[in-house]
Amino acid sequence: MRNRVIANLRGTVAAVASLALVAPAPILAQAAPGAQVQPQDQPSVDLVNPLMGTDSDYTLSYGNTYPAVAVPWGMNFWTPVTGKTNSGWGYTYDANKINGIKQTHQPSPWMNDYAAFSLMATTGALKVKEDERASWYSHKAEDSRPYSYKVYLADYDVTAEVAPTNRAAQFRFTFPQSNDAHIILDGYAGGSMVSIDKAKRRITGYVRNNHGGVPDNFHNYFVAEFDHDFTVSQTWDGKGQVTATSTREGDHVGAVVSFKTRKGEQVGVKVASSFISLEQAERNLRGEIGGDGFEQTKTKAKAIWQREFDRVQVTDPNLDNRRIFYSALYRMLQFPRMFHEVDAKGQTVHYSPYDGKVHPGFLYTDNGFWDTWRAVFPFFALMYPERDSEIMQGLVNTYKESGWLPEWASPGHRDVMIGSNSANLIADAYLNGVRGFDVETLYEAMVKNATTSQGRPVDRKGKVVGAVGREGVEYYNRLGYVPYDVGINENAARTLEYATADFSISRLAAALGKTEDAKLYATRAQNYRKLYDTQSGWMRGRKKDGSWSTPFSPYKWGDAFTEGNALHYSWSVMQDVQGLADLMGGREAFVKRLDSIFTTPPIFDDSYYGQTIHEIREMQIVDMGQYAHGNQPIQHMTYLYDWAGAPWKTQYHVRDVMKKLYSPAPDGYPGDEDNGQTSAWYVFSALGFYPVTPAVGQYAIGSPLFQTVKLTMPGGKTLTIEAANNGPGNVYIQSASFNGTPHDKPWLTRAALQQGGTLRFVMGPTPNTAWGAAKADAPFSMSAPVAGR
Repeated sequence: MRNRVIANLRGTVAAVASLALVAPAPILAQAAPGAQVQPQDQPSVDLVNPLMGTDSDYTLSYGNTYPAVAVPWGMNFWTPVTGKTNSGWGYTYDANKINGIKQTHQPSPWMNDYAAFSLMATTGALKVKEDERASWYSHKAEDSRPYSYKVYLADYDVTAEVAPTNRAAQFRFTFPQSNDAHIILDGYAGGSMVSIDKAKRRITGYVRNNHGGVPDNFHNYFVAEFDHDFTVSQTWDGKGQVTATSTREGDHVGAVVSFKTRKGEQVGVKVASSFISLEQAERNLRGEIGGDGFEQTKTKAKAIWQREFDRVQVTDPNLDNRRIFYSALYRMLQFPRMFHEVDAKGQTVHYSPYDGKVHPGFLYTDNGFWDTWRAVFPFFALMYPERDSEIMQGLVNTYKESGWLPEWASPGHRDVMIGSNSANLIADAYLNGVRGFDVETLYEAMVKNATTSQGRPVDRKGKVVGAVGREGVEYYNRLGYVPYDVGINENAARTLEYATADFSISRLAAALGKTEDAKLYATRAQNYRKLYDTQSGWMRGRKKDGSWSTPFSPYKWGDAFTEGNALHYSWSVMQDVQGLADLMGGREAFVKRLDSIFTTPPIFDDSYYGQTIHEIREMQIVDMGQYAHGNQPIQHMTYLYDWAGAPWKTQYHVRDVMKKLYSPAPDGYPGDEDNGQTSAWYVFSALGFYPVTPAVGQYAIGSPLFQTVKLTMPGGKTLTIEAANNGPGNVYIQSASFNGTPHDKPWLTRAALQQGGTLRFVMGPTPNTAWGAAKADAPFSMSAPVAGR
């Protein structure tokens, strides 16, 4: 994601060579070089590497992550800061200095942060500006875990630590002997206030920094409570001017409190915040930390993560595979973050980033549904229906408070990415048994999205928030597609995504007894056919008069598509894979076309952007042809062989992607991690199945990575997944059984998995080309619904 910031740049269209449909190379499975093999002797929470994905920058993403110190779905995260505070790249692995540990709410570097402030410990002459106070550090003296972070600040001989709760955290700073030991609180630019109370040993205040998606009264109120008296207390401004005043307010202000310390003396700070009020921040501090010491908070946070990881227990001799898996699971369980709090009456309430008022009920935010509808939310529906219900309740509240469903919220509506993908995750939740939310209101909101583009909210500059609703929906409903020549960019991608959303609406309408709506939206779900060009064999932009956009290159990124090209988006027909295969000439031709993605050289046309965006570069450098796993539109493609009589090719490619493109290292992702989606692909794929089609409760089978997995399903039943003879060279399914009954179809159902039992695969080094290959074995498609039921 995230190149919408340059999407309006244009250049000349480059000439590109014609597409070659080459037969696939021989399938060879081999052990990953350097794979570590160890017994399972560590708690799974301590297998997580929060630094996985942090070796990234604007030009090349290996995750674009930061080490989030948090509890699952927590309102506040904490992270060390190595970069400028106004940069989305707050922590990068190649940096040498740390200038603070900040409270962060950043979902992506492309969205940047909001409501952030930081703490930093120093000694000696006081330096408050971030570039001046920054200290050299080493990864050799850094301990990063989901539940804590510890680092040695070499310039000051200080060790800094932090441990989290949902809305609070504890810091512990270990100082050397010093008459001038300082803790600096930086409120950052964008509006901040600090007030020091020496008697209560507290700093209180607020910060207002943001990058959009907030109303005018937006504040993040905080309280920081120290366990030591201050010898000196001062405040400062963005120019670094320090004065003895106890209160300061402005665009950029901060506070500093100082101590005399003995060698090894530890100063503790308890910090909490609230989007509602200072009183609520104090309530959050008392309710979540109270009288706990640092080690108690750390232990509790560790236990929370371990409880979640215990629900998914993997057994395998390959340590790296387990490290990747739990690191990915850690990322999956961060977003969307809770934006609600618990008031004095014990009631759940939230400040609304949509209307600026405090309302009862749940609210979750910091999520781009363009990314996460594909696998993150299906995982929640499968494993966390209670949490998914809360998220759905939050969507109801968003609709009531803003008039629209969110598509990219951070914390309120943000104008980025395309589609109407909220429909997919709502329908998928309900049709997979998630309850406890007002589905009729959400259905009304889905239909509104699919009916009008008028009345959408505007930002502070009066610009329409284009990612809300459906841009060009009136054209789409009249013509069956969004035209190429009416000033709406990424029009082919929008059409394909709207068609999938219409499928989800049709499924939900049928479940709610809305028969006519179900027929209408099922018809619109076939609109993908309007963009299929039989001459080129790819999806293509189409003009208002019905003619094709010209010139056309399947290698051209952007333009009619979103962060991809025709070779990537032509597979975005999750609702009707059989129908797409028929358009491409049948099952054999479909398989050849799938193969061609991996065998066609990674040539590209970046003229739409005027530069080679990072998603293009990530495709180009991994030697997998045109397969661009670093971005979402094509991530499901490896599973489409299951519909075409060649499940063994899905098995090969899925394992190949896991082996080549993921590692537990700082460069461990193949592109932007994106709110858990690229992690969710790995988690599902390692388990052995993946949710391609929304709202049908099916999972396409791939190739299980581990020898044994034990999943504690909702309600407490255990699903055991066994893969006999599994290993790096044995990626192919020879046979399968479920609870002792032979299973010969390349898909599974949500209902069966949640009932628990034993799913057993027998693996081998060569393909069993007969397993799951019959046409009647294929998963659900609109064009062949009986076979997939």
